[in-house]
Amino acid sequence: MEFSSNIASLQPSATIAVSTLAKQLRSEGRDIIDLSAGEPDFDTPAWISEAAVSGIESGKTRYTPVAGIPELRKAVANYLSSVSGDEVDWEGVVISSGAKHALFNTAFACFGPGDEVLVTTPYWVSYPEIISLSRAESVFVSGNENDNFLVTPKDLDDAYTEKTKGLILCSPCNPTGGVYSLEQLEELACWAKERELVLIADEIYREIYFGASGSHAPSVLELPREKRGNCVLIDGASKSFAMTGWRIGFSYSENELAKKFASIQSHSTSNPASPSQMAALSAFSNLERAMEEVGMMNKAFVRRKDLVANLLRERLGQFSFVEPEGAFYFFLKIDSLFNDDRTGSVDVCSWILQEAGVAMVPGSAFGDDRFARISFATSDDLLEEAIERLSSLLHEG
Repeated sequence: MEFSSNIASLQPSATIAVSTLAKQLRSEGRDIIDLSAGEPDFDTPAWISEAAVSGIESGKTRYTPVAGIPELRKAVANYLSSVSGDEVDWEGVVISSGAKHALFNTAFACFGPGDEVLVTTPYWVSYPEIISLSRAESVFVSGNENDNFLVTPKDLDDAYTEKTKGLILCSPCNPTGGVYSLEQLEELACWAKERELVLIADEIYREIYFGASGSHAPSVLELPREKRGNCVLIDGASKSFAMTGWRIGFSYSENELAKKFASIQSHSTSNPASPSQMAALSAFSNLERAMEEVGMMNKAFVRRKDLVANLLRERLGQFSFVEPEGAFYFFLKIDSLFNDDRTGSVDVCSWILQEAGVAMVPGSAFGDDRFARISFATSDDLLEEAIERLSSLLHEG
């Protein structure tokens, strides 16, 4: 069968592929520690889940408006207003089936054949594929490794052409955990505005932040409106509220663009699942309670981050890494393990999975083959055991 040129260069998600392989080996009886997952290991707070059950029992299982129920859009706008300190128009909020869906809507509405989109590297695995599906082209821009790969306007200048139509930023970053300061965000936003680019700010990990207690990572919404330009904010409930499987994300943009997103959504998925919307409505309508849950999860993530950082330094001191300021990943440099048999990160991660029973994601999935991503969204005991296994294998091999 001959497939469409639309998917000629499409690649499956490497993060999902590794997780699937780890589950397969586990089903075969292997003792596998999975450090590849991109989701919190906490259960969704019970009171959020109960709101979905209540919605089902009261008959809220039918189609909703394509862009989401107005109550949820208003609750999300209220949440964003608390971040920005300025009023957010709820009609600019479009609820989607996950943040990935919101990114897809954005790419299809804003880019097309002949367009170039600047993608900061290391990047989340789906950015290039989503851009490719919109028939545009990714142009990769990397910052200084010693500065957590954060890009500067000078880095962007070197990649900019007359075809450039957009810029994607992820902060806190998956896979590095790097976080842009508000001053850095302002510089980048002004750079994009001067060139009339669409700035896509992926802030799905904003609440998972290791800075000042009780705070979130800096957001483009904290910038004055006149400095944001053509900005699309991408966020959702998945990471902050441990709701990955509920598939609730959202975008926030100018109202005219939001209507385009809703139109695209009306011909692809229609509305997000109504029970999931009811759960998200409970979370975003009870922000004080929800932020208490976020705070408890963040305490665990901070403890785990410190634990893994100390263990890596003690047991694997020969391998450098990016120490995260947010999200729940370490980006570990493994190119010293390359040899005639292991020529890249895929080979190294496969070897480690087979020999040590530890699943990591190869850095090639994120645009830097020298690294592997380790998730610390699991228990302290498993993290300690995983580093012990890595230490034993790598000191031998």
